[in-house]
Amino acid sequence: MCVLALACAASACSTAGPSADPAEEDAFDETKLQATDDLLLDESDGRGNPPVSPSPTPEELRAALDIVEDYRPGFDHGEKGPEHQKYIMLHDTEGESAPQDVVDFWDGNGNLVAAHFVVGRDGSIVQCVPLDRIAHHAGFGDAGHNAQFGVEDESRDDKRGVVPIGDWAPDYGMNSHSVGIELVHVGGAGEYPQAQLEALDALIAYIDAYYGFESAVTDHKAWRSGNSDTSPEFAAYLNNYQTTRTHDGG
Repeated sequence: MCVLALACAASACSTAGPSADPAEEDAFDETKLQATDDLLLDESDGRGNPPVSPSPTPEELRAALDIVEDYRPGFDHGEKGPEHQKYIMLHDTEGESAPQDVVDFWDGNGNLVAAHFVVGRDGSIVQCVPLDRIAHHAGFGDAGHNAQFGVEDESRDDKRGVVPIGDWAPDYGMNSHSVGIELVHVGGAGEYPQAQLEALDALIAYIDAYYGFESAVTDHKAWRSGNSDTSPEFAAYLNNYQTTRTHDGG
């Protein structure tokens, strides 16, 4: 409506010839500017609010993280595209080694077990499995957990290196439907540093943006009874991650 009014006003001015009154011309210009401003506001969100800034892209979120890529072929156990992604599973390393040393240890022991990411106490991150590939970070879960977590399909998992641990824990589907994140931490040895928690916040935000949806956040002991990780001191943070996706509930 503002554009149409301006067009009509401009047409009337051109047919009537130059205005004899400079004040009248100034008044018209002010009206035109106001109408243009109103139109821009109307196009923002329909309520006169300023336009909303676009959300950061996955590439921008990743670039803001201190991630070192160190993919190891032995850690890759099959395809896990976006249609199969459901969970982000958190772990503790139960050691104090830096992320790169953790990855080297996993590769050296020959078990073919790894998480997708390791987050150091200083906020540094090593990624050793691509997001759209299966990693054996969750291992076996309690009997019935495949159905409970909705991860019955194990068909894409090559299961190389898998060694059964007993009839009480035969389910292996979580590995095919999740991203694993290890936090360098020893249970009972103190707090998680702020830099580490903030890096985890940003990493979860990146994973959400990468897939275009929010995966459920859980920890390893929810999948298999008797696991120590994540530690008791992480419980409040886990609750925050499950509800607000940040360590501090912000």
